[in-house]
Amino acid sequence: MENSDLFSLFGLGESSLRLGVFLSVFVIMALAEWALPKRDRTMGQGRRWVTNWGIVILDSVVTRLVMPILPIGVAIYAADQGWGLLNWVSLPAWLSILIAFLILDFAIWLQHLLSHRIPIFWKLHKVHHVDRDIDVSTALRFHPIEILLSLIYKIVWVLVFGAPAIAVFLFEVVLNAAALFNHANVRLPEKADRLLRLLVVTPDMHRVHHSNRPRETHSNFGFNLSIWDRMFRTYVAQPQDGHEGMTIGLDPYQDEKPNQFFWSLLLPFFRR
Repeated sequence: MENSDLFSLFGLGESSLRLGVFLSVFVIMALAEWALPKRDRTMGQGRRWVTNWGIVILDSVVTRLVMPILPIGVAIYAADQGWGLLNWVSLPAWLSILIAFLILDFAIWLQHLLSHRIPIFWKLHKVHHVDRDIDVSTALRFHPIEILLSLIYKIVWVLVFGAPAIAVFLFEVVLNAAALFNHANVRLPEKADRLLRLLVVTPDMHRVHHSNRPRETHSNFGFNLSIWDRMFRTYVAQPQDGHEGMTIGLDPYQDEKPNQFFWSLLLPFFRR
C-alpha cells in the first residue's frame, strides 16, 4: 500500500514531509549544539557521526526491504476494516487523535522500558547506549533489528486500538523530532528546563538515561512526554555526578570501539 499520497502539504507526500521535518530539526539542533554546548566531547565527532548516520541509513534500507507495510498504512487498513477500539466507538475526530497519540506515546515508553528489562532486547538496545558522547546524532543510533521489532510492536498497538492514520503520522513526526531534541548536547536555561520537563523530555532529563551508573541508565525512559516516568516512578531528576562530570555510555565499552560501524552492528552477537 502506498502511503505517500495520503497526506500532502505544498505538494509533498507523507514520506517527504516526515523526512523534511527530520532533517530540519536535525540541522537546528546541530547548530544549537555548536552555539550552546552542554558538555565537552569525549570522542572525535567525525567518525561518530559517520557511524551513527551509517546506522540510520542502513535502518531505512532494511525497513524498506523487509516491511511491506508501515504503521500509517496499517492504520488506514484498520479503519477500512473497522478494526480496533477507536474504530468501534463514536468520538469526535480530535478526541480520537488525542487518545491515539497518548496511547502510542505510552506504548513507546513501555517498549523502551522492556528493552532495558528483557535481556535479549537489551543486547540490541545496547548499540544505542554504548555511544560515549550524547548529541543529536545519538538519536539515529539504533540497531536495524531493534528498528524492525519496534515497527512490528507499533503495528500491533495501531491494530488493537484502531489509531487514526493522521494520529499515527503526527506521532511519528513528533517522536522523531523529540528524540533529536532530547538527545542534543544543548545547554538550556535552568528555568526553561524545569518548566519544559513538566510536559516533555528535555536534553538534561534524557542525558541522565545515558549515564554509566545503572540506576540512572535504567531510568527516564520517555522520548516525548515526561508523565510516564513520573507516573511509574522511573524518573531521576539529575545525574549523581552532574551533567558535566557524568560518564556517558556503558562501563565495558569505554574505548574507541563504539565509534566503529561494523563493530556496532555486531555488538548484540558478542559474548561478554
